[in-house]
Amino acid sequence: MFQVRIHGRGGQGVVTGAEMLSIAAFLGGRHAQAFPSFGSERTGAPVVAYCRIDDKEIRLREPILEPDALIVQDPTLLHQVNVLSGLKETGYILINTNRTFDELGLGDFVKGYRADHLLTVPATELAMRHVGRPVPNVPLLGAFAALGGLISLEGVLAAIDQKFRGTVAQGNKDAAREAYEIVMNQEKKAQAHHA
Repeated sequence: MFQVRIHGRGGQGVVTGAEMLSIAAFLGGRHAQAFPSFGSERTGAPVVAYCRIDDKEIRLREPILEPDALIVQDPTLLHQVNVLSGLKETGYILINTNRTFDELGLGDFVKGYRADHLLTVPATELAMRHVGRPVPNVPLLGAFAALGGLISLEGVLAAIDQKFRGTVAQGNKDAAREAYEIVMNQEKKAQAHHA
């Protein structure tokens, strides 16, 4: 079972992002489950949502304490909430930023992690450019599709079509595609650096 925890703020589409991740996994033939952790749902308040993906039926319902991947929609949360708690050493971290892990003050924390599992994507910028709203959830799904092969870019695009219509759907697809390409290029660099 692969477990994803998504951290963001109210108004950033955290819960929708988790739902769309589960739809993309389901469309790819996997079992998936998404659920929010309800706290205060005020705009700007920290929000957490979870997604589990597996090849068999998922019976667990509790919050994810030891995620295989973290998606951080708002980097300002990194030093406010214990966002990185419980992440496995083989885990992935995907952060919505154009800064490096060192610039974010995470250099020491991520020393034990594989370089090709540490990814950053300027998802808010992509959303602004393609959708006209600062909602980073969909570009981050595109980026996530480039990660471990758990979901495909096609699955993300199909999930977008289920959630959105017209120009909003098209803008989100363009943002997801661009984020996917950014991560594919980062992965190639990390592997070349590793080799």
